[in-house]
Amino acid sequence: MNIGILGAGSWGTTLAALLCEKNHNVTLWSYDARDAANMRTERRNTVYLPGLLLPDALAVTEDIREAVAGMDMLVISTPSQFVRPVLKDVDGALPGDAIVVNVAKGIENGSLLRVSQVVHELWPQMTAGQYAVLSGPSHAEEVSQKRPTTVVAASSNPRTARTVIETFMTDSFRVYGSDDVIGVELGGSLKNVIAIGAGICDGSQFGDNTKAALITRGLAEIRRLGAALNADPHTFAGLSGLGDLIVTTMSRHSRNRHVGVEIGKGRPVRAVLDEMTMVAEGVDTTRSAHELALKLGVEMPIIHQMYSILFEDKNPILATQELMTREAKHEDWS
Repeated sequence: MNIGILGAGSWGTTLAALLCEKNHNVTLWSYDARDAANMRTERRNTVYLPGLLLPDALAVTEDIREAVAGMDMLVISTPSQFVRPVLKDVDGALPGDAIVVNVAKGIENGSLLRVSQVVHELWPQMTAGQYAVLSGPSHAEEVSQKRPTTVVAASSNPRTARTVIETFMTDSFRVYGSDDVIGVELGGSLKNVIAIGAGICDGSQFGDNTKAALITRGLAEIRRLGAALNADPHTFAGLSGLGDLIVTTMSRHSRNRHVGVEIGKGRPVRAVLDEMTMVAEGVDTTRSAHELALKLGVEMPIIHQMYSILFEDKNPILATQELMTREAKHEDWS
């Protein structure tokens, strides 16, 4: 297949190499012309994934239309808040029958739309069945080293899901199928918010009990919002829900957990974000999740406290105390 990948961060670069090794014709787009030129000459992404040697067959470009025109499949690997402006630049260039695969994890600020909704709003001529989301516990650093990884591909069209599975699956990268686009997108997005909270637990030295409680009750909140948006509740017990939540709250590779750790140590949010090269999607997603929960009337106390910590300078210790002293209630997963 001819495959274009929009976004040359660590994940986009990893998937580009994976697809090249499966003998697809892959073009990787970088918004930074200097980074693109460096990757073409050095065959390494020295900014985002220096340990991976890029395949000779991989084409790298700073011309976004070159990465879109004539492609059978387009992979969206830009941070979720940049999906709209990036796709606006290529309107009309994508073939009408191309499959669009989203691997970004977030909810757009302002509109409160998931990436699938943004894509369909910008490209109304594209059918819902041409879209798929690929998500799960999959840090780029480990996938690029061919460490065993499993993810899920969701599409409303079973043929599209099957095509994505066959396109991406290798002996070290296993892909399952799903028809729950909403649930897979929400699980991948909201787990980043909980991961920041898990980092705060670590940075504040609360202990394992605290983090286990946060993960469990955070998953309950994700499931609750998913139910309000017509997702399949069972999806959140799978790879894009619990699986991704576990790896993102526990791993040293997690950018979102890193943000939380530094906040838990007492550092200002802005100072932590300013020193990062990569984007921690959970920060912006916290704003969207907070507003979406208020709009839909969904009870999400952890999400709301995370919003207060990140955007209202609330002390994490106080936020934790308020969560712990809420009115006692029955643990209900229905």
